[in-house]
Amino acid sequence: MKVKILSRNPDDYVRETKIDIHRVPRNYDPTLHPFEVPREYTRALNATKLERVFAKPFIASLDGHRDGVHCMSKHFKSLSTVISGACNGEIKVWNLMKRECVRTVQAHTGFVRGICSRFCGTSFFSVGDDKTIKQWKLEGPAFEEEEEPMHTILGKTVYTGIDHHWRDGVFATCGQQVDIWDEQRTSPIRSFTWSVDSISSIKFNPIETNLLASCASDRNIVLYDMRQATPLKKVIMDLRTNAVCWNPLEAFIFTGANEDYNLYTFDMRNLDSSLMVHKDHVSAVLDVDYSPTGKEFVSASFDKSIRIFPADKGHSREVYHTKRMQHVMCVKWSADNKYILCGSDEMNIRLWKANASEKLGVLMPREKAALKYNQKLKEKFQHHPQIKRIARHRHLPKMIYNQAKELRIMKEAKRKKQLNLRKHSKPGSVPLVAERKKHIVAVVK
Repeated sequence: MKVKILSRNPDDYVRETKIDIHRVPRNYDPTLHPFEVPREYTRALNATKLERVFAKPFIASLDGHRDGVHCMSKHFKSLSTVISGACNGEIKVWNLMKRECVRTVQAHTGFVRGICSRFCGTSFFSVGDDKTIKQWKLEGPAFEEEEEPMHTILGKTVYTGIDHHWRDGVFATCGQQVDIWDEQRTSPIRSFTWSVDSISSIKFNPIETNLLASCASDRNIVLYDMRQATPLKKVIMDLRTNAVCWNPLEAFIFTGANEDYNLYTFDMRNLDSSLMVHKDHVSAVLDVDYSPTGKEFVSASFDKSIRIFPADKGHSREVYHTKRMQHVMCVKWSADNKYILCGSDEMNIRLWKANASEKLGVLMPREKAALKYNQKLKEKFQHHPQIKRIARHRHLPKMIYNQAKELRIMKEAKRKKQLNLRKHSKPGSVPLVAERKKHIVAVVK
């Protein structure tokens, strides 16, 4: 008589290491696992707690400047290269892998107002208070040897910002007006003016590369097209916008960092209302930069902290600060989406992890699988009160905590005042203005 027996291939359930760690066959029928949800909730709670335990975002401090760091620029090609400019006219080129300065140039007299890398990555441009635009080689002698720039353009007024085209040998500067320059010429090929006092920042669109956005001291955000002779349109805000940044994956979306402690995300096709108002800072926001995925951006503020905001949410998911960090003047998100750099008043550039609890270095396959599993569990139970409370909790400096509390009280008082005014007035005489439209004064086309 023949007897049939079960026969399994050991390769299906024994690991390649052959160290007796067997793969256990599982039946995922929910009727066989009545306690699956409570078990997963416990795992999600533990994963959330461990995430906060291992949240150590600070990596390194790049020390070397002798004055406050005023501006920074990423390299177009190299992930490990960053260029920074200080308030004493000094420019430094940093190697992030070695965490050291590889080159120092005394570029300007007075502030370095702006730096941008050339699109091919062989050189960079800088502007300063001495009314000059200078082009420098990326690789050159050390600080001991005096070096002359490759090209120098002497302007009529102080330039306050510069940005390079993403594909062509064209760059734009701003000051009393916006000038478009060809690298081969010493005079601008096009200039834009629109009755503004001083333009503080300018940015090229990374997708629609002919579009530019600038922010001016008279509270305007102005949009330009290089192919036209006049600016496109401008939106006038309640308070001044200090910096502007385009979303790298959505061509018409940009975000402005405002003096009223908020950031505003706009769609340039409809400037009558902002897409989102991002709140959490307790002082003026000085700079903003998008992640390469376009899903998040980082902001630098006068309140001595930087915050990471999801692009579609009104509140930050993360806040970074240290005891020694002073007013943060500039911030950049690295092109590999892993790191954030910020430059502040006390002469330091700090390197942070974009994901505070992320483990750096090579991960084994089982580690990757465990991290993905924990992430899915946290997403599944993210709205549970206990998990939500642990995930949202952040330790804040006393100054920021007290200021945020005071701002909440002021906001609630304004809301009550508006409610009472509307309740005791003639119907329709006190209109309800949405938060996204409240801070926009006018749109001029």
